[in-house]
Amino acid sequence: MSALGLRVERRTMVLVAVMTVLILALGLVGLCYGASWSTPREVFAALSGAEPSVVIQDWRLPRVLAAVVFGAALGVAGALFQNLTRNPMGSPDVIGLDAGAYTGALVALTVLSGTSAQLAVGSVLGGLVVAAAIYLLAYDRGFSGLRLVVIGVAVNAMVTALNSWIVLRAELEVAIAAVGWSAGSLNDVGWDNVGIPFTVIGVLLALIATRAHAMHQASLGDAVAVTTGVGLDRLRLLMVLVGVGCTATVTAVAGPIAFIALAAPQIGRRLAGAPGVPLLPAALTGAVLLQGADLIAQMLLAPVSLPVGVVSTAIGGCYLIWLLTKEVRRA
Repeated sequence: MSALGLRVERRTMVLVAVMTVLILALGLVGLCYGASWSTPREVFAALSGAEPSVVIQDWRLPRVLAAVVFGAALGVAGALFQNLTRNPMGSPDVIGLDAGAYTGALVALTVLSGTSAQLAVGSVLGGLVVAAAIYLLAYDRGFSGLRLVVIGVAVNAMVTALNSWIVLRAELEVAIAAVGWSAGSLNDVGWDNVGIPFTVIGVLLALIATRAHAMHQASLGDAVAVTTGVGLDRLRLLMVLVGVGCTATVTAVAGPIAFIALAAPQIGRRLAGAPGVPLLPAALTGAVLLQGADLIAQMLLAPVSLPVGVVSTAIGGCYLIWLLTKEVRRA
């Protein structure tokens, strides 16, 4: 292995260690913070079962774990689509997958009874339909990442308009619930909401982890990937399915949480100093970003807890302006 490869690997290991510590520290703060502050001793006592606490074990813990798992899922989804498009703008929330998953959830809310299972299935189907439409429209005698991003932005605008129309046509109570949910929130997440989503996300992340080497080869160029035996079409299909699955699963539970999938992969890549957009730094960065955004959302107007999507959008908007400025200067 070259000296550069060793340096990159060592830097990635340091990043993983630092991010893990940050996740644990933010998790401890999340378990301590609430209407009444709990000391770290009370938190550890509750987690060990020595002094059971409904507030810590049933209210705060599932929210903290949801922020970690959902943030990691969004980070990986963003990394997959940015690798696929080879464009830092190619994240699910920019190219319309969030909006498509939200459409499916809206149909479940307005047409069906809006159960958890219906929301999950509707979100996945909505995301897959939009992903298929974008891919087919972008495919023209070959695959172009830039064309996919441009068409995705256009489709995102149209699907967002459709979502607004569905909300306007819905009954008042359903419309109010849908609009509040559309901001992306972890406020009402409990154990009954996260069991199946955690399992689905775990399976998807394990599946894509088995193809990490093939993704690295593909990031070096199509010619290199083909000569090393990588089936690009199958790999790209798997990347799309896992990316849509992660995005839609998070959307079904917490609503569309914007900009985590856009920012986390690029921040993780820069911190790791690695080629391409590596999945592990993206996952850890996504977890840290969503945890931090959720804590800010809880503290900003306390005792009122804001939807986390409001904070992530504000942070992501600043990041997007910086990214666009950098891309324009490069061009």
